[in-house]
Amino acid sequence: MVAGAAAGRGLGREFRWLWTAYAVSVCGTRLAFDALPLIAVLVLDAGPAEVSALAATGLAVGAVVAVPLGLWMEFRRKRPVMIGTDLLRAGALLTVPAAYALDLLSFPQLLLVAVVVAAADITFGAASGAFLKSLLPPERLLSANGRFEATNWTATMLGPPLGGAAISLLGPVVTLVTDAVSYLLSATALRAIGDTERYAERPGGRPVKRPAHDGEAPSGGTPPAPAAPRLRARDLLDGWRYILTSPALRPLFLNTILVNGLIMATAPLLLVLMVGELGFAPWQYGLAFALPCVGGLIGSRLARRLVARHGQRRVLLATGALRACWPVGLAFVHPGAGGLALVMTVELGLITCMGVFNPVMATYRLDATPPDRVARTLSAWSVTSKLTIAALTALWGLLAAVTDTRTAVAAAGALMLATPLLLPRHLPACPAPKDDTAELTG
Repeated sequence: MVAGAAAGRGLGREFRWLWTAYAVSVCGTRLAFDALPLIAVLVLDAGPAEVSALAATGLAVGAVVAVPLGLWMEFRRKRPVMIGTDLLRAGALLTVPAAYALDLLSFPQLLLVAVVVAAADITFGAASGAFLKSLLPPERLLSANGRFEATNWTATMLGPPLGGAAISLLGPVVTLVTDAVSYLLSATALRAIGDTERYAERPGGRPVKRPAHDGEAPSGGTPPAPAAPRLRARDLLDGWRYILTSPALRPLFLNTILVNGLIMATAPLLLVLMVGELGFAPWQYGLAFALPCVGGLIGSRLARRLVARHGQRRVLLATGALRACWPVGLAFVHPGAGGLALVMTVELGLITCMGVFNPVMATYRLDATPPDRVARTLSAWSVTSKLTIAALTALWGLLAAVTDTRTAVAAAGALMLATPLLLPRHLPACPAPKDDTAELTG
């Protein structure tokens, strides 16, 4: 924690508030992991079909709703958009405990809340990426993304077990209330950043540094918001057009979308396989996926040092290929302590590789995207990811029904082995950032 605080100081006051906003909201979200499906089961007696529909429909419809928002926010200040989506998510989630208290909760309400939260998640993510690019110089982006990655894996490791305990002790809606409060705290932290930005955009996307002491407004005041052009229907596809015509981003896009989709598509199948078929207790299942998240912390801490030593291109290609080698091992899980150890080992290897790959890829994506295209590009990326996860989850559920659960998990792992073929072979190498680890860690 001391090292993390020092890193925040090294990246500036504005980043500390942005990091605080992210930390409190991601902790609330991980604490409320699968809260809506759990409420559907525990309160509304929903069956497997309804729970699957809640998960898939929320992602898919939320992604479609978010499509025009990516273009809309490109020409607006990102911080108010982020605050607005935080407040929207908090308000939507709070309707659930209110309806529960009044005995008015229904499945359509949960479905609507899932859609609103999914659309707001995509919008917030795209706006925060664009805001981060405007806030920090390029050589600081990897350090910032590494901090976000470490925070995410810490919350993933601790949140679901604590959330499950809270539901057992305090009832089915308590974690949703906590999640809603976390969004309100996030909005408060974002307001504390202020309207000033340390780096403004010149035409052509070149950053202009406004010297400022930590805690003081940058000289020159707040840069004016870009003028919003008249938007046309075909402009909605600008994000996808830019990604698919970019030799650098297109292969990374296809690779990450497929890898993430396959990982998430097998998640419910692993639950059925381990708990339903092999007899693992729910706490063992949770432990098998919580403890390996320490690999995400290790990977995110190593990312900057590896890039400084080996270069961005080599690290992306190596960890992108290595992360595809692990999931096939999940097809060989068996009952008992040995099976549990196998799952933990596979997940530790996978998550460690992801802990390195994710912040390096996120930094490269920001570097390769002009400032006036960041929001719509990130929005298109996220929308495609959500839709792919929803489609592959449904497809792999059908495959498991036609064959069996283990065969479906093995098929996903085998397909993952081919995903490194989608990685770029001639990724333009960016200069490695200077090694400021000593400065960042105090």
